[in-house]
Amino acid sequence: MLSGRRFADLIERQLALFREDYADLVAECTAAERAYDRSGRDEAEERYAEYLELVEKGTDALAGIRDAYASTLDPADAEAYEAAFNRAVSRHLPRFAIGLD
Repeated sequence: MLSGRRFADLIERQLALFREDYADLVAECTAAERAYDRSGRDEAEERYAEYLELVEKGTDALAGIRDAYASTLDPADAEAYEAAFNRAVSRHLPRFAIGLD
């Protein structure tokens, strides 16, 4: 079985491409989170729902990247890669990590 470290460079490149390709979405998430933080009690639930919707789009995109590559590997290597990918997302893009597991 390949160690998760063997995938580190690949995953870093994948996350860099995600940040580039989804820069607008990442910025929208940041803005939505700030809007939620500044919202009053009467609109907080709506603002948080908007934030979560954007986060879900990012999580889905990352899961797609992960799953597409994992499908090219044998099952044991795919499991190691997926775990390493999820850990990297948790470290570098934590808002998108919750839905990856």
